[in-house]
Amino acid sequence: MRHKLKQRIVTGLALAGSLLAAVVLLPLPGLAAVFGLVVAIASWEWTRLAGYQPLWLRAGYLGLAILSMGFLYVYADLAGTPQLERLQPVLGLACLWWAIALLWIKTYPMSGALWATGPMLGLMGLLVLVPAWLSAVFLLSYDNGKLMLLAMVILVAGADIGAYFSGRQFGRTRLAPTVSPGKSWEGVIGGQLTCVGLALLAHALLGLDRIGLAGMVAIAVVGAAASVVGDLLESMVKRHRGVKDSGTLLPGHGGFLDRIDGITAAAPVVSLGLILAGWLP
Repeated sequence: MRHKLKQRIVTGLALAGSLLAAVVLLPLPGLAAVFGLVVAIASWEWTRLAGYQPLWLRAGYLGLAILSMGFLYVYADLAGTPQLERLQPVLGLACLWWAIALLWIKTYPMSGALWATGPMLGLMGLLVLVPAWLSAVFLLSYDNGKLMLLAMVILVAGADIGAYFSGRQFGRTRLAPTVSPGKSWEGVIGGQLTCVGLALLAHALLGLDRIGLAGMVAIAVVGAAASVVGDLLESMVKRHRGVKDSGTLLPGHGGFLDRIDGITAAAPVVSLGLILAGWLP
C-alpha cells in the first residue's frame, strides 16, 4: 500500500511538473501538439475499453482521433483568432453529449443497451476526447491563456481532492453505487466547496473582473460538477469491461485516460461558460 502511494505521489509530481514546464516553455502550436499526443495515447487506451482487438482497427481509430483534432484546429482557426461562430456549436454539442452521458450513468446498467456496442463506444470516445482537446487549445488563445488553462486543471484537481477528503470524512450517501460505489454526495459537495474557495481566491489575487465574481463562481461550480461526470463515465465503461485501469503507462495511476477523465468533461463546459459569460479572447 505504501509503495503504491509512493508511486502515485512520484508520478503525480512528474505529471504536474511536465505540464507546468510545457505550459511555460512551449508556444501555442507546441502545446496543441503535446495535448494532441496525450489525447492520442488516451484514444489508444480507449480502444481497449471499447473492446477493439485487431491492430488495424485500433490504429484506424487512433488515426481518426488525430484527423479530427487536425480538422478542428484548422476549422476553428485555433492557430490565429478562433472563429467563435464555428467553435461555439462544437462546444455546445460537447456539453449536450455530457448531459446525455449523465443520464446513461444514472440509469446504468440498463443504459448499456444503448451504448455498449463497438460503434457506439467508438463514437463515445471521440466525443469524450476530441472536444476536450479543442477546449484546452481554445483556452490558450486568451491573452492570459496559459494561466487560464492551468486554472482549469487546478479546478478539476481541487474538485477531486476536496471530494476525496470530504468523502472519507463525511461520506454516507452513495452518488452512483452501480458505477462507482466509493463516491458519495458528501464528497461531491466537498469538492464543490473547494472549487468555490478556489474561485474566490483567484478573484481576490488576480482581479479577474471581466465576468465578475458571481460568474467565476458559477463557472467553477458547473465545471467541477462536469468533472465528476467525466470521472463517472470512464468508471462506467471500465466497470462494463471489467477492468480497473485504462492502461499501465503511469505507475500508480493507470493510464493517461485515468488522469484526464475529469478534464475531458470540465474543459468544454468551462470554455463554453466563458464564451456565454462574455469573456472572449
